[in-house]
Amino acid sequence: MKKVLIIGKRGFIGFHLTQYLKKYFYTKNISYRNLTQFKKKLNYFDFIINTSINKKYILNKYDLKFDNDLNISKFVTNDKTIYCFISTRKVYPSKANLKENDKLKPMSHYAKNKMITEKKIRNTLKVNHLILRVSNILGNKRFTNSIHKTFIDIFLKNVQDGIIMDNGKTFKDFISIDKFCEIIRSIINNNVVGTYNVSIGKKVYLNQLVGWLNKFNKKKLITIRNLNNSDSFFLNNKKLRSKIRINFSIESLRKYSYELSRKLF
Repeated sequence: MKKVLIIGKRGFIGFHLTQYLKKYFYTKNISYRNLTQFKKKLNYFDFIINTSINKKYILNKYDLKFDNDLNISKFVTNDKTIYCFISTRKVYPSKANLKENDKLKPMSHYAKNKMITEKKIRNTLKVNHLILRVSNILGNKRFTNSIHKTFIDIFLKNVQDGIIMDNGKTFKDFISIDKFCEIIRSIINNNVVGTYNVSIGKKVYLNQLVGWLNKFNKKKLITIRNLNNSDSFFLNNKKLRSKIRINFSIESLRKYSYELSRKLF
């Protein structure tokens, strides 16, 4: 049985990955705070995934001491251990059909820092590294901590305030936390390394998605035109699909959104 270490106990992704992967692998979950005591055991694992992040890494210009991933990767000396760095689609510009070899254009400190860490991870772990440029992840975040706002956080805040945003023809790329966990399981089983986009790989119009998420919401909402959201994009996921056999569809995202709506409302 493969051995998987997940670093980050309180966050949304770390919590769901741990709950899912422990059904299929020997899975250990630790806090980044305990890394110093645990560092000698890192090479025991076949696969390491860091889901922890420092708030200063999100908000400020790059500083090595706030780069959790690079600090962890330096302790990985076993050439059989694969280290997974969860990057972001925000390293790309806003456009359709983004591929892994497209020119990067990070605009925020967060995105720039992720790009810097990608380069450093490649240099630190020459072969056994996995870089995942992940799109927006949908899921129930009520029982986990969130350092920075995601689409779901903004959606719930708007609903709480009694409004719904009209996003015109803006589209983005989403993936459910369930599908993300399924992808990670397949990646582990197939020992996938390299750099990959993780997404549904299709245009998902925001107005359509908001409609799905509001399916079981009985609260009356006022519609407001969102003039600030013109960041349309979707990722090309063909490279990843060539390595793992998983179905991606808007229909499965719709069904998941309905299930999530039932839990939220």
